[in-house]
Amino acid sequence: MTPAADSHPPLNTASSAAAPHAAPLTYEQAGVNYDLIDPLKIAAQKAAAATAGHLQGHGFSEVPASRGESAYVVDVGPFYLASIVECLGSKALVADEMQRLTGRSWYEGIAQDTIAMAVNDLITVGATPLVVQAYWAAGGSDWFGDAQRAQALVAGWKKACDTCGVAWGGGETPALAGIVEDGRIDLAASCTGIINPKSRLSVGDHLETGNAIVILASSGIHANGLSLARKLVERLPQGYLTPLEDGSTYGQALLAPTVLYSPVSEALARAGIHPRYCVNVTGHGWRKLLRHPGSFTYRVHTIPPVPPVLRFMQQQAGLDHHEAYSTLNMGAGFAYFVAAEQAQRTVEVAQACGIPAWVAGTVESGPKQLLVEPLGLRYSADDLQLR
Repeated sequence: MTPAADSHPPLNTASSAAAPHAAPLTYEQAGVNYDLIDPLKIAAQKAAAATAGHLQGHGFSEVPASRGESAYVVDVGPFYLASIVECLGSKALVADEMQRLTGRSWYEGIAQDTIAMAVNDLITVGATPLVVQAYWAAGGSDWFGDAQRAQALVAGWKKACDTCGVAWGGGETPALAGIVEDGRIDLAASCTGIINPKSRLSVGDHLETGNAIVILASSGIHANGLSLARKLVERLPQGYLTPLEDGSTYGQALLAPTVLYSPVSEALARAGIHPRYCVNVTGHGWRKLLRHPGSFTYRVHTIPPVPPVLRFMQQQAGLDHHEAYSTLNMGAGFAYFVAAEQAQRTVEVAQACGIPAWVAGTVESGPKQLLVEPLGLRYSADDLQLR
């Protein structure tokens, strides 16, 4: 497991607005516009929901509340099955450039990132990961000829599976010349898990006023926001080798592997703690805390320290807090919504797994909104449209 970054400013601080000499660089300017992507997701969800009846022919049924969540859940009788597929995105491009600059392969960490994208989504519904499948699509067969890089990918994939206690079932390694750019690779993973006993199901049915929000630390950028991170390199005279305040380089810090949170979820289950809801803080940044379909006000009173690489990105891209926290994880990698009396114990369990955590806020009655009090931020229901 990769621990969260150690070099942080004091709790409840964040970077100031950045680089006045440069115009702000937003995620949309870097080529990612959720206003265009999210409507397609919603349309796909509606079409997908219309296929649920096919399960009945097998004697099974879906869990309707899992529609629109990070993983899909099927009721197979004595237990639930959950499944997810996720891709890495463009983080591999940073690894490729850093290999050119440093002469070393960074693909062991890239493998962990890819598995984390799937596993961290799967556990949001209370599932124990069982099987991971790999999809490694290269721009040509030559990609696999770099033995150092290929073996780092294999070793990292196996190591991440061991961390999560999940079997690596197999996968696909197509060479897609003309679809994937020559010299590049598109990485993805699917994951299947089991929810047993059924009481571990966490799709928000039991979320209620008075619950606590526990935030777990990220290790850095994880695998979301890399389009912005790569665009920002154009502004840096030293590019990926630009030094950060903690002694690392920009490229090195970007490649810190995503934290695998499934050991925490399993430890919570053993401790008798069943989260009311869970959020994997990935794309959409802190707006993901609004994912539950109900109308609640989420009041955050404590924020985690911002990893140096994210503070650097905010400064250099000229992002105000509202834009930064709606795009990047800003130190929050995962969130558990738990009964108030279990909040401190949840923090202790996470910390015993090597991941810093904080009782960060509360769930209140009121309009659907997220209030990040230390920074004076407010996000409304209109700021996150995923259903």
